[in-house]
Amino acid sequence: MSENMLARLRAIDTDTHITEPPDVWTARVSTKKWGDKVPHVKQIEGRDVWFIGDQTVGGPGYTSPAGFEGSFPEARMGYHDILKSAFDPKERLVHMDEEGIHAQVLYPNVGGFGSGGFLKLGEPELMLECVRAYNDFLVEWCSADSNRLVPVAAMPFWDVDASVAEVQRAASIGHRSILACSEPQAFDQPLLSDRHWDPFWAAVRDVDLPISFHIGAGDLSDLIDDASNIGTRANFARISSRVFMQNANCIGDLIFGGVCHRFPELQMVSVESGVGWLPAYLEACDWQWANSQVTREHPEYDLLPSEYFKRQIYACFWFEENSLERAIELYPDNIIWETDFPHPTCQHPGPKGGFSRRPGEYAEQAMGNVPEATLEKVLHSTAAQLYAVR
Repeated sequence: MSENMLARLRAIDTDTHITEPPDVWTARVSTKKWGDKVPHVKQIEGRDVWFIGDQTVGGPGYTSPAGFEGSFPEARMGYHDILKSAFDPKERLVHMDEEGIHAQVLYPNVGGFGSGGFLKLGEPELMLECVRAYNDFLVEWCSADSNRLVPVAAMPFWDVDASVAEVQRAASIGHRSILACSEPQAFDQPLLSDRHWDPFWAAVRDVDLPISFHIGAGDLSDLIDDASNIGTRANFARISSRVFMQNANCIGDLIFGGVCHRFPELQMVSVESGVGWLPAYLEACDWQWANSQVTREHPEYDLLPSEYFKRQIYACFWFEENSLERAIELYPDNIIWETDFPHPTCQHPGPKGGFSRRPGEYAEQAMGNVPEATLEKVLHSTAAQLYAVR
């Protein structure tokens, strides 16, 4: 069976999401002090909906459609009819065993893919409490199997000093990666290239954890709001098709801004960005770097952009076939696999007529011609090194 490829190589799924249980924050943050500002779930017309303060941020039915035969704006109603493996760690481990997946890396939903959702609260003290509560919860959740379930810590990126402190705390309680906001400028923060962030990079380096840049960490309102007036489904597909390219900006800021040069030990992961575009993009970076004579301005830069990438940046894929082998051929030590379970675009059977297959079926077809030694890197050993998976 095709699943044997994943099981044989002890595949590590480097991007999945936790559908946060409804009491994550209400059980850990004082509702007596903060009231309804604390993130919580309400039922609206029979549907479970998350609120951060008085603002809605979707619900479990929308973020966990794995196995659902419909597509947005259709969705399951809530916790009672989504897959239990979306929010129950023991059920997640059963799901992983069924698919032949050895380990999974866990990213959030409610607070956003870079923690920007917590800014809706408008209270710095509460924002920090909510970040810390999530991080505590996730370590507890992953304790169902602390080797196979890999927690990634959220950060109060709007406050660098608080972020430095939370990096240190998160590392001390068992987090195995740090989530950075890939688009801080969307929240009136400096670009990633700005030295404003250097204390944060240094803190992550010092605890020897990789840093994750998940796509969609900025404003995703255009995913839901059909401003183009082309139809809800067409708009959702249009935005979903281009959102992972936002991480090209992120990678460019990190390389051209000298972050890679100043922090050569820092390992960075471009999450859910796909990889097929990387050869063309990095070739363009090298070309423009040379033609613009960047080293006249920065003689300290001793590598080309593609070489900085090879040294310390990684990227994840989950559906690509046409351009995948070329990316792996050029960057065999930098490409890692994911499923994005249980999100709408995840590698899991869903809408009728959709292309998604079970992970093992996809892996067999997409990577059947990849040499075994390289395949072992892509599916296991690179991620095992990054996330300290045994």
